[in-house]
Amino acid sequence: MKKTLSWILLASAVIHAAFLDVSYNKQDKKFTVIIDPGHGGKDPGGQSAGFNEKDVVLAVGKKLGKLISDSLNNVNIVFTREKDVFIELSERSKIANKANGDLFISIHSNANDNSAAEGTETFVMGTHKNEGWLAVAKRENASILLEADYQHNESYGGFDPNSPVGHIIFSLYQNAFITKSLEIAEDVENEFQNHTSLKSRGVKQAGFLVLWKTSMPSVLVEIGFLTNPKDRASMTSEHGQEKIALAIFQAFKKYYANNQAKSSK
Repeated sequence: MKKTLSWILLASAVIHAAFLDVSYNKQDKKFTVIIDPGHGGKDPGGQSAGFNEKDVVLAVGKKLGKLISDSLNNVNIVFTREKDVFIELSERSKIANKANGDLFISIHSNANDNSAAEGTETFVMGTHKNEGWLAVAKRENASILLEADYQHNESYGGFDPNSPVGHIIFSLYQNAFITKSLEIAEDVENEFQNHTSLKSRGVKQAGFLVLWKTSMPSVLVEIGFLTNPKDRASMTSEHGQEKIALAIFQAFKKYYANNQAKSSK
């Protein structure tokens, strides 16, 4: 009970700090989107049939960035990585916050022991509603185990990746941005549903480390199951990656149109 209470107090302190972080003057500032291709370097992410998640999501992330840069002049694009390198989870949010980002999009692919599992899902920070959602968060958060001395990294506040309490308590941190996060998450899934062959599994909530301390609306997009033959064929082909990137772009473009004026006030 004491440990849980200390987590809650820590969460409250960070929420307060987050409000301070986003109080910067955005006058005359371009709308900044952070594109975060998951995993990288020594962390391959999910693996199936000779394909690595880190490669697939980097390709999609780059395509998304090009679509934005080619179409929207007043958008600043910041990548957490643009090549096959390992970036710590805490560093990704630091990159986003240092850039004064207006939106954070983390791109991943899913995996399951059951190869019949298929489809996309977009997560926002929150409390998982079932064990399946928690399992996705735990799998993506497992990247922390590849970091040197993560137990003493103050950015994680003593987070234990094997503790369900640790994943649940993160729901407190992104409450300030939940409405806007849900706005784009729903649009992303609608685009997948209406304009790709991928099945949309909907918008969900879970405790993801990479979303934890981003001081802006944030989503984590699972673009399909690498372990499903149909999804894998889509996300590993040039044409399939282009359609996935286009779906995320269309959702982003709508979000940008609704929010870009506010970012300059």
